Amino acid sequence: MKKTLLAAALMAGFAGIAQAETSVTLYGIIDGGIGYDRVKSHNADGSTKSTRTGLIDGVQSGNRWGLKGTEDLGNGLRANFVLESGFNLANGHQAQGGRLFGRRATLGLAGDSWGELNLGRQTNIASDFYVDVHGNAWSSTGSGQAFRATDTFRMDNSVVYKTPNFSGFQAGVGYSFNANGTQLWKEQGIKDQNNSMLTTGLRYANGPVAVAASYDRLRSGSRYDLNTGAYSQFKHQSAWNVSGSYDFEVVALSLAFGQDYDGAFGEGYAKKFDYNNYAVALAFPIGEGKLSGSYSLSQPRKEAKDAGEKKQHTFSLAYSHPLSKRTNVYAMGGYVKNMDYVNKDKRTVAGVGIRHQF
Repeated sequence: MKKTLLAAALMAGFAGIAQAETSVTLYGIIDGGIGYDRVKSHNADGSTKSTRTGLIDGVQSGNRWGLKGTEDLGNGLRANFVLESGFNLANGHQAQGGRLFGRRATLGLAGDSWGELNLGRQTNIASDFYVDVHGNAWSSTGSGQAFRATDTFRMDNSVVYKTPNFSGFQAGVGYSFNANGTQLWKEQGIKDQNNSMLTTGLRYANGPVAVAASYDRLRSGSRYDLNTGAYSQFKHQSAWNVSGSYDFEVVALSLAFGQDYDGAFGEGYAKKFDYNNYAVALAFPIGEGKLSGSYSLSQPRKEAKDAGEKKQHTFSLAYSHPLSKRTNVYAMGGYVKNMDYVNKDKRTVAGVGIRHQF
């Protein structure tokens, strides 16, 4: 009897939602498998090797569950929200530093004629617009290491606007009042201590062609220096990237180039530690599946080169085969030479897994 009453109450609730032209969707991705990981590092005392064989998760796609909803407000105007939580499949812990909705938490408005505006925690424009036929999501292969600004870079306290799609063209711009953590109050006579960020980009996608360009600028907030007794000057990191692809049907090709200034983007300010980044990727349909691979190069410049940092080379290969519309299996492998720009440091990964979407 209790179950019947509960079911009736739920049906009544859903009926009310339908009448209000509102939808709420529960969705998610579960991705896990078995893999091998080996890291070889060097220091003044020689080299060391570390290996691990065991469960891997979030390889093709980060594990997540979420709620997303929209309400039709009339005249082409809609209210929408997304609450998305990441988790570790191996132990059930929350990802993104233990945040409940660490992947995304946004509330916004959208209109057919003017685009969409979202507030909250969300990815930057570079991550949304970047073109890569291999897929930046093969994270365990190291494929995202060259283009840091495009590697699912998330911003707290952000406002992001995107235009509608105009014959394949779309632009976006966003600003974060403090990109990581709670926004701090600005006190009189003290410089702003928030790490603010600007993100912007333009993309075109029509038929077999896709092209994108983006620019990001991250400002480190002022900090009190005990040695000088004063607050530090603002420090800026920036990155720009261009990427494009063409689908020849028998093979798809993508190319990318970009530059990071004053440190690898998002990894901390380092004056004149600049980098050139390059990438090429190919994807081949094989039956119902897809074989794809990529090569990326991150080249230190200026002070980074003078400090002895080496060119970082990353190779990545993956095959994905669908079992149904929502479930696929995959095999992947990757190799990084001069990992994190350290001479002769290497990483090798390989694994097989399964991904289910709901």
